[in-house]
Amino acid sequence: MRPPERKHPAAPASAFTLIELLVVTAIIAVLASLLLPTLASAKDRGKRSACLSNLRQIGIAVHLYADEHEGRIPYGPTAPPFTSPADFYPSTGSPTSLLSLRSGAPAGLGLLLRNHLAETPKVLFCPGSDQSLNVDAELEKVGNTQAQGSYYYRHAGITQLFFTPATTPTCLQLENQGTNRNGLAIRALAIDSQFLCPPGMDAFNIFPRTHHRRQAVNILVSDGSVQARANVSGRFTVDLRDFGELHDAFNRILRVLESADEQ
Repeated sequence: MRPPERKHPAAPASAFTLIELLVVTAIIAVLASLLLPTLASAKDRGKRSACLSNLRQIGIAVHLYADEHEGRIPYGPTAPPFTSPADFYPSTGSPTSLLSLRSGAPAGLGLLLRNHLAETPKVLFCPGSDQSLNVDAELEKVGNTQAQGSYYYRHAGITQLFFTPATTPTCLQLENQGTNRNGLAIRALAIDSQFLCPPGMDAFNIFPRTHHRRQAVNILVSDGSVQARANVSGRFTVDLRDFGELHDAFNRILRVLESADEQ
């Protein structure tokens, strides 16, 4: 008789050596370093596209408002007596990102909320904000206290502090807003805010409000179209980090909108 065959134990499964594991880890790290900037860039592009969509909807609302108000863009209300440096609306018709005053009264683009943006109020906020922002909490302020959106609204172009025009400005007609201080036709109605302020201003509820990593802005044009522009050399940034220049805020904001008028 033949002796029974002896079964040999199965060979142990091969395992990664330490060197192989380190090589794999290094490859994964390199791939991640290559992919993450691409993913971040794609995410930024998505936010910019969503911002453009928001501005288109705001543009439609402005046109509907004008149809109901003899061709005029949203304007007002009259600025109340100035009582606090935290009041961002000391002048009627100043360029502003406010949606409501400290009294809670709707202002600027906030005038669109009741009848034209009641179902989509969040379009007044850019999804590409560089600072954390609770949009729902900000919207709850409308009707109660001062609230801010994401976009500078041209309003009537008043830059004087503590000033209310004696008569309604002539630049409120949507179809013909006249010319800006540079002699160009007024075109830009709203633009992403790019605002820098000195440290310590949070005591007055003043914070930096920038968007799209300060690299670009989106613009709503009076004909309802939208544009995306690179923020080359900070030309669309309102840089007020020098305390001595805070009084010039409205002039700086209007200057940014005038830069946006250029085609």
